[in-house]
Amino acid sequence: MSKDSEHNDNNNSSNSSRSNTENREDERSIAAKGNSAKDKVEGDTEAQSDSDTTENLEDEDFSEDISEEDKETIKKVANDDNFSQAKSYASILVEQVMDARETFERSLGSLFTSAFTAGLEIGISFFMILSAFALLSGVLPSHYAIVLASLLYPIGFIIVVIGQSLLFTEQTSLLSLPVLNKIEPLHKLLRLWGIVIAGNVVGGCLFAALMIGLGLNMQLFSVSDIDAYAEHILGFRWWVIFGSAILAGWMMGVTAWLVTSARDTLSRIVLVTLITGSIGFLGLHHSIVGNIEIFSALLYGNTVSLARYLLFLAVVLIGNTVGGVVFVAILKNRTFLFELAKVKEETAKDKPNEGNNINSRINTRRPY
Repeated sequence: MSKDSEHNDNNNSSNSSRSNTENREDERSIAAKGNSAKDKVEGDTEAQSDSDTTENLEDEDFSEDISEEDKETIKKVANDDNFSQAKSYASILVEQVMDARETFERSLGSLFTSAFTAGLEIGISFFMILSAFALLSGVLPSHYAIVLASLLYPIGFIIVVIGQSLLFTEQTSLLSLPVLNKIEPLHKLLRLWGIVIAGNVVGGCLFAALMIGLGLNMQLFSVSDIDAYAEHILGFRWWVIFGSAILAGWMMGVTAWLVTSARDTLSRIVLVTLITGSIGFLGLHHSIVGNIEIFSALLYGNTVSLARYLLFLAVVLIGNTVGGVVFVAILKNRTFLFELAKVKEETAKDKPNEGNNINSRINTRRPY
């Protein structure tokens, strides 16, 4: 083979290599642009889905006691939303009311199954906490081991909230909004609460009976660890537990509000992690997680009696309800009503101005 021929072959090979490299870079560039466009479309779709609730309000979504003027005002305030900015206060509240109405319309079997699922899923938090506590207590003082282990608290809540199962403390404030606005009767709310609580408690007790027993046999933790953690929860006077449960219910109501205000799943996960992580770090009393914690000690431990378990569950359930309804639903709802009154007042002021503008235009056209 001649040198010129060999040189040409080398050049052809080099050019071919460069061409392949450039083609691969072009393909990666096109793929990156495609993924970016796809992410944008998905984000816009999710944002559009969030706005559908407030943009498609119908007259049947309102109570019969609400006047036509109030209906139009609510629609006007709720639709005043911009995807480039945070959701408006009114659109968040209206979206929550509409979501709550959908929950009211679900069948009893669907409600109980969803609540039962949430009771099982929330138990994952306690399973992880107890395993971490048993591991850390061997190298750290018990108090520090409990605090560090409690940082795993959000795991079950993320599964429940993002998976949209019915958790009582998250739904407490949400479900009361249609009743506060006279869209649904009180007796339906009480029945709904009863179904959700029953499903959560039964699911949690089943998780405790099966999974905590499994953890003991896997030697992830011991009976003494279960008793120690239960005493960490129960070692207060009843009024202290009640106050702690009120604060926990308040924070869970805020969680429901902020999750509705977020436009994407990642933001919701971050919000749930921060707030429920704070509940775990502070050692506040949550009725559904607390049910699993104390029922596990009742089944496998040596320090908790049935009466003590039932008293704890009743006190914490009432405390969570007070915190969720009074501090979130009622106050947020009152703020919304004040906002409606302001919009109505501004609308009433604008009407005379519109009339004056029309008269002014007529007068300027009138011949003299």
